[in-house]
Formats: sequence, structure tokens, C-alpha cells
Amino acid sequence: MQAVRRFPNPRLTGLGSGLFCTASMFALACLIQLLFGASIVVYGVLFLPVCVLTAVWVRRADLVTAVVAVPIAFAVGLLPIADSEGGFGGRLMGLVTALAMHAGWLYGGTLLAGVIVTVRKARMMTRKAAQRRRAV
Repeated sequence: MQAVRRFPNPRLTGLGSGLFCTASMFALACLIQLLFGASIVVYGVLFLPVCVLTAVWVRRADLVTAVVAVPIAFAVGLLPIADSEGGFGGRLMGLVTALAMHAGWLYGGTLLAGVIVTVRKARMMTRKAAQRRRAV
């Protein structure tokens, strides 16, 4: 438990969590493009910890936004590594194809964030109910 307490514990707003997730995924995609040559599998594996951090670091009032921001960040991060033939149409087709072919990573990360957010919300509601019972 002491090791967990040493980790940073930022509380991001809804917009902040969306920006964190999107910027992280775009930066990771650029790094993957340089190191691995557009490996979407590596991108998907790195997407999962970003989803967890986004769901854990969002503040309690903005829990739902983590689940919304994660798929958007996945799509934005795919821009540098999606195959493209050239031009806007080719890049768009590459993005749509990458989203269709690797939807499992997208669904898995979104589900992971959703489960974490749901557990945090349930714990928050339980604490509030216990406080109300003690106050009465």
C-alpha cells in the first residue's frame, strides 16, 4: 500500500483528462512510428495503460468523461501510424481501416476505463450513503 501512495495522484478535469489521453496517444503513436514502423499492435498495448491512467486520474465529478475521451484519443493517435496512400482521402481510408481492423484494442481500452470509472462511482456513492446514515 505504501508503494501505491508514492505514485502521483493528479485529479484532472473532464477536459484535462481528454487532453491528457489524446496528447499521450498522439505522442506514443509518433514514437511508435519512429521506433517500430507503425506497429498498431504496440500502439494497442500502450493504449491500455493510458486508459487506466485516464480513468484513475479523472476527478470524481467528471468520471463519465474518461469513457468518452478514450475512444477519441485512440482515433486521434492513429493518425500518424495509419497506412495512407497520399492525400486526404487516402489518409481517411487508412484511419477507417485501422479503426475497423483493430477495434478490439479500442473496445478493450474503453471497457477497462468504463469498469474503473464504474467502480469508482459505486465506491463514491457507498461512502456518501454511509455519511448520510452517520449524520442522521
